[in-house]
Amino acid sequence: MPETIIHLGKQGLRKELIDYSRNTELKTKLYHGFNPRDMIRNTREGKPLSQNEILNWVNGVANNVIPDYQTSAWLMAVCMRKPPLTMEETTNLTLAMAASGDILDLDEFGIVADKHSSGGVGDKTTLVVAPIVAAVGITVGKMSGRGLGHTGGTLDKLESIPGFRVDLTKDEFLKQTKNVGIVVTGQTGELAPADGKLYALRDVTETVDSIPLIAASIMSKKIASGANHLVLDVKVGAGAFMKTIEDARELAKTMVEIGKMVGMTVVAEITNMNQPLGEAVGNALEVLEAVETLKGHGPEDFYEHCIETAARMILISKKAESMEEATIMAKRTIEEGGALAKFKEMVKAQGGDETVADNPRLVLKIAKRTPVYYEGDVPFVSNVDPMIVGVAAMNLGGGRKKKEDKIDHSVGISVRAKVGMPLQKGDLIGYVYSDNPEKAEEAKHELQRAVTTSAKPVEKLPVTLETYPEVI
Repeated sequence: MPETIIHLGKQGLRKELIDYSRNTELKTKLYHGFNPRDMIRNTREGKPLSQNEILNWVNGVANNVIPDYQTSAWLMAVCMRKPPLTMEETTNLTLAMAASGDILDLDEFGIVADKHSSGGVGDKTTLVVAPIVAAVGITVGKMSGRGLGHTGGTLDKLESIPGFRVDLTKDEFLKQTKNVGIVVTGQTGELAPADGKLYALRDVTETVDSIPLIAASIMSKKIASGANHLVLDVKVGAGAFMKTIEDARELAKTMVEIGKMVGMTVVAEITNMNQPLGEAVGNALEVLEAVETLKGHGPEDFYEHCIETAARMILISKKAESMEEATIMAKRTIEEGGALAKFKEMVKAQGGDETVADNPRLVLKIAKRTPVYYEGDVPFVSNVDPMIVGVAAMNLGGGRKKKEDKIDHSVGISVRAKVGMPLQKGDLIGYVYSDNPEKAEEAKHELQRAVTTSAKPVEKLPVTLETYPEVI
């Protein structure tokens, strides 16, 4: 049996990966004689893990050969391992997870761009960025997820649009990629099924916050979904999974280096999640805000973030020579209407009511609005806690506490207060949207609690903190 099945950093890696993913005979031969106990012990003791060992381990997990108690023991060993998994080991784990299911081959389309956000409050960026990038002639093929907890999911937002389909088949995904040049849907087929099994165990064994495991989880799905040019938006702060800039840097670097080792063009931006992004938090509200932004009327911080992320995608896709040129191109798609037209085209192609791009307030179902006012007398906003806002929107019915929970797309919160802005007693700080008076009252108090103030002027929060590599 060869020591190396997939050659990292070599041309043709994707073909090797696809071939391995489909070769059940090779997987069976490789697994013969594999001892999961040795893998657990070697991981715990910090011994080098070969590619074959990692492939066998993930193969055993995906096919339910390795029991949950051994998988849980291995996950804990990864978290406690000193030193942690190397970049090569993490990359091999990523590839093994990607190869546990279907891998889309989008090479016929040339450059295919994608973006991924690590999750935040009010993050509806894909709804604006994807049409901008497609409007400059770059193919955008994106598979997104649903929201869980205080962070919203792109699929839930898109399902606010009547008729919009997020369950495209593989053939429909490929056809729309070719004919429309933009597609945003849920995972097609059996993409990285090993990741689903590992994540379910990580969630109940307190092994979620391992950087190698987080990076492998995200990148395995990105590799399997076929895009070859990727911008990663790693959010950091009170409303993000990464609470410190150090952890955000480590995650960004790990994912970018994995991408480079498998032949992708990848850059990461580390962005601020110490207050909600934009104003809208809630599914239909966020679609409304995205459409307004595509028309040039969105909140300043959200518009800035969308333009910057889109410009990075344009730059790495070789449509521009510099960030300055890419930024001009991105802004032009808003000013001239090209991005809005692409959004409308995507909505129509996926069965949605395309008039949402023209008259979103007539198309989207939005609950009754209740204004929320500032009741204090300290003059400057010092904090708008995104976690409080996100949880309040979830409790209105706009998010899920458990995966099986149903979503009310019409509810949410609009946050007008921003860090650094002046405030007087009686000023509007936002709106709560709900047809349930009791829930609306509770959310109103939560929004007031989320906004804290200072007697001294406070600087506005920057949107982007840094990038990896630094020059992007």
